[in-house]
Amino acid sequence: MVDIVLKAVRKSFGSVEVIKGIDLEIRQGEFMVFVGPSGCGKSTLLRLIAGLEAITSGDLLFDADRMNNVIPSKRGVAMVFQSYALYPHMNVYDNMAFGMKLAKSSKAEMDTRIRKAAEMLQIDHLLDRLPKQLSGGQRQRVAIGRAIVRDPRVFLFDEPLSNLDAALRVATRLEIAKLHHDMKDVTMIYVTHDQVEAMTLADRICVLRDGRVEQVGTPAELYDSPNSIFVAGFIGSPKMNFLKGAFAEAYDCDTLGIRSEHIDIVDEGAVWSGEVVHVEDLGSDHFLFVNVGAEEPLIVRRKGKHEVPLGTKLGVAPQPEHLHRFDSAGKPVS
Repeated sequence: MVDIVLKAVRKSFGSVEVIKGIDLEIRQGEFMVFVGPSGCGKSTLLRLIAGLEAITSGDLLFDADRMNNVIPSKRGVAMVFQSYALYPHMNVYDNMAFGMKLAKSSKAEMDTRIRKAAEMLQIDHLLDRLPKQLSGGQRQRVAIGRAIVRDPRVFLFDEPLSNLDAALRVATRLEIAKLHHDMKDVTMIYVTHDQVEAMTLADRICVLRDGRVEQVGTPAELYDSPNSIFVAGFIGSPKMNFLKGAFAEAYDCDTLGIRSEHIDIVDEGAVWSGEVVHVEDLGSDHFLFVNVGAEEPLIVRRKGKHEVPLGTKLGVAPQPEHLHRFDSAGKPVS
């Protein structure tokens, strides 16, 4: 297992600074997920850890050993890309063996590791096939298997599921979760823009914004106690409702936040009221978009099956214990 520490890490491409002084500790055996909007620096940060990009300033430590000038092959890191990067002329077995051959591993060790990894990922029946004969999900599992057989200290994933359809994303996400459970001695870092992947896979999530760390915490901590309006709006799907003006002033803040599941539909004692302008039926849940006179419709979650015609008048009340109040700088009001 590896404890990874970044101290004041910066990365510039010419005059453009992409990573702007990051301090972060990733614990031994942890599954850390980097999330953030496009261009926030999450993939660049992953490449700095892998050694695929040079750090402009600051320090990267693996178990207190400085890694800045250590070449990628000596870091004990394996990386899985979204593009699979399989050799098309090699079968699955040879693709998985390629890195071990370069490391001059024995044939016996190579065969043992490949077959063990293939069985773990349920691709042991595909070892003789070429990549073109595989589905997208199978190719990604081969790419993961190729990384496993290198017996890495650190596993890096760069948006590995983004090229898969919805059903394959779910199946492969389960495989990665199982992999983390089975390989407790490997530290894993995962980059994604997908809320569900981040919330379901991570031990902790690091939210990045414009090359800086906005907040680090467990999925529950970020969801329930965001330290800024940016995190509150970024974590969770649908995003948190934000109300300004008179809605916020009534609660002594600049912006009032409330999640869709924390709003009750009431017959009496309504705090806000309006008409339903849109309904999203997800089967197990309904999301009602209610025009209460705010800048955007209020999203209200209702469990189960409900027929709610457009134009229906509703009274709603936020659950007081779940209100989030933010000041003009986007920080929580105590």
